[in-house]
Amino acid sequence: LAVVLMPFGFAILPIKTILIAFASAVVFVFAMYFLFLALSKSEASKIYPLIGGFSPIFTLIVGYMLLDIVIGVGDIMGFIMLILGAFILFFIEEKELIWSVFLLVLASSAMFGISHVLSKIVFQSGPFIAGYVWIKIGEAIFATLFLLIPKIRKNIFSATKTSGSRDKVSYFANRAFAAAGSILVNLGFSLTHPALVDATQGLKYVVIFLVSWILLKEHFKGKVLFGKILATIFVALGLLWLGLVGYARNLPVDSDRPITWGVTFSQKFSRELGLDWQKNYEAILNDLNPKKIRLVAYWDDIEKNRGEYNFFDTDWLLEKSAAKNKKVILVVGMKVLRWPECFIPDWANNLNPDEKEIAFGDYLKNIVERYKNNSAIESWQAENEPFLNFGECDKRPNGFLDKEISLIKSIDNKKPIVVSDSGEFGFWYKAVKKGDVFGTTMYRKVYPTSIGFLTGVIEYPLEPSFFKLKEKIIRRLTGQYNKGFFVSELQAEPWDKSELPYISYQRQVELFSPEYFADTINYARATGFDEYYLWGAEWW
Repeated sequence: LAVVLMPFGFAILPIKTILIAFASAVVFVFAMYFLFLALSKSEASKIYPLIGGFSPIFTLIVGYMLLDIVIGVGDIMGFIMLILGAFILFFIEEKELIWSVFLLVLASSAMFGISHVLSKIVFQSGPFIAGYVWIKIGEAIFATLFLLIPKIRKNIFSATKTSGSRDKVSYFANRAFAAAGSILVNLGFSLTHPALVDATQGLKYVVIFLVSWILLKEHFKGKVLFGKILATIFVALGLLWLGLVGYARNLPVDSDRPITWGVTFSQKFSRELGLDWQKNYEAILNDLNPKKIRLVAYWDDIEKNRGEYNFFDTDWLLEKSAAKNKKVILVVGMKVLRWPECFIPDWANNLNPDEKEIAFGDYLKNIVERYKNNSAIESWQAENEPFLNFGECDKRPNGFLDKEISLIKSIDNKKPIVVSDSGEFGFWYKAVKKGDVFGTTMYRKVYPTSIGFLTGVIEYPLEPSFFKLKEKIIRRLTGQYNKGFFVSELQAEPWDKSELPYISYQRQVELFSPEYFADTINYARATGFDEYYLWGAEWW
């Protein structure tokens, strides 16, 4: 039936491509042979879900070896959900599967995997219709060769004599549907990684289950019914997830949009690096010339003794920023920037939680009163990632952030308030609802101190589309379509088991080389935001 496509794009392909198409065809026929051999020895309800689970895995493995396509972490998550659905359908069946049949299933799955990947190579080398027709020509030729074996030929022709006309009509109708399905599946192979397309065959078993249950009135109960429903949920979630991943990748990003690049500066961290923090900051202003800067008012530095305020550092930073016409986000709070995240004076640590909140309120009031008319400050940031459980911080009472925001607005209602959250682990929802502007972090290489079984630096397997999709979902959930979203921390320094001052220079460059720095900038551009504050300028 593939010949009906020939007028729509058939072509003579390079001999190498035709040979690969024929190889795909031969392997596919062997896959079908092993499949039907397994079916002749066991139950279809056992065989098909097992094929549906193993075939995508083999396709993924062979694709890894032969294709230059990389499957992203989002795709892998959807892939896992789909094959889990197939395996659940297998395990809920109470019929036994003998070892020899299992080996036939594995052989068939492996052959399907090889065939699917070879088909993808053919589709990458030329037009889809031409490649598809050549593959089907190969399958027809190789399948016909079975007629050369006398015993097989005799069995085939004797079967056609004994079958009724109704059987023949059903058979050819079945083949017509199969041909249409084959075209669509192979078209899927041509468009994306064949393992993802292969994994979606779990949908077939879900359709069979639903049709049998609803239309054919087959009865399922107990463990079997639960298993089939669970498998259906996994398949549906897998398909939905893959759809979201594909949708996110295709969200438009204006590559020519104007982007504002800023930096974060911490005088504490500069001192930890053994630097003169004032010269360090002046070098950043003069040599890097960032358009915007995020600064920190550290409570433990400003109010070392209760009621005694020393604003020298903050005054100096804001004065230098204003002289260079830099716009500043001033971060205030108990939890601010740099490890250990929370910076509380020693005297305040001796207070009970309620007293500590009152003391902090007094400090915050003084900070905002002092700088509310400062022309350099563009916005306030209340706390840093207040909804992320990270750092050496005591638990705070419910509503603490609302009180801080209300206090700031009661003194300065002109400047917007930024609330930030973790880009990778934060849900964003609360932070977006609380603040006037939302800031997300964007880290790629981290040392996961809170995950015990991970002992080295890891790179998050997240594509830029992750942030695009997350922003779109949160905007829809909160209804905040016009609220400002920006990247408050774009990682541009290494993160290892030890703190940065105690990491050798060689190790620093190994973890975060200039090449990786450039790659991070390109990664950030692809996420679609308009404003980024790089994290690590003191280290540069």
